[in-house]
Amino acid sequence: MKLNIGISSCLLGKSVRFDGGHKGFAFAMKALSEYVEYIDVCPEMGIGLPTPRPALRLTMINNQVRMTLSQDTTKDFTQKMTDFATNQFEQFPVLAGYIVCAKSPSCGLERVRLYHPNDNSNQKIGVGIYTSQLLKHYPWLPVEEDGRLNDPIIRENFVGRIFALHELESLMRSGITKGKLVAFHTQYKLILLSHNQADYRTLGKKIAQLSNTDKLERFYEEYRTLLMQTMSKIATRKNHTNVLMHIQGYFKKHLNRDEKAELANIIERYRKGMLPLLAPLTLLMHYARQYDERYLLSQRYFEPYPESLRLRYGY
Repeated sequence: MKLNIGISSCLLGKSVRFDGGHKGFAFAMKALSEYVEYIDVCPEMGIGLPTPRPALRLTMINNQVRMTLSQDTTKDFTQKMTDFATNQFEQFPVLAGYIVCAKSPSCGLERVRLYHPNDNSNQKIGVGIYTSQLLKHYPWLPVEEDGRLNDPIIRENFVGRIFALHELESLMRSGITKGKLVAFHTQYKLILLSHNQADYRTLGKKIAQLSNTDKLERFYEEYRTLLMQTMSKIATRKNHTNVLMHIQGYFKKHLNRDEKAELANIIERYRKGMLPLLAPLTLLMHYARQYDERYLLSQRYFEPYPESLRLRYGY
């Protein structure tokens, strides 16, 4: 089953922008499209505006952020956009993530220009009105904008999150049980450890409470939020190195001196930035298969998303 991903329509090459153009985002339109079902929305057209259309902007009016016409701040579309967003979210299927258009007064995730008409100044501190409602409605949802997703580390983080959330939500759709949730968490242990050690322990304690709960759906929602918060933290080279060394320990009794030295050298070269993560992972997976280390073979850490997305080659 493909992942349901919300996306700003202009990022799929649809000519819906204020100037009649689009902002086709190659990663979304090509590599990622094989694995996802897009639910595309242009909020500005959704509230009835045409294309092309007068430009909108975020304006501070009476200490409130409003979405107005750039040339006429008396034309206020804030409430209309908020109502549209609420109605739209009620119609969505279960989402695994959302990609929004950067800098847009409706869709921007961060650093959207906020204008102060009193002194004619502006600050890059705003969030688009539609996206601000999205974040309130789906506080656990992975949301990124096209500009940030050009960064390979941010892109890898986002893709890891959407595939994890899709797998977790699939458990709920198929009928969640305590056993299924424990199995899911077990498969994601090394991934969580690579993101944040303290959060890894917090989630472990959370799962340990599972046997005592009689409100599984509520527990699931709390776990989902904690999982996504943990995975939103970038997995650093240092954290990855710790995980790799942890995995290395499984082969102490299997490898000879030369093999141990080779593996340690590859991990060290990764730590120093001389090799991509894929290099030590490939060797460790080879050993896991060779020596049938079942726990390691069950870990999503080795393949958190399809290899064809080629996200672990550059860091």
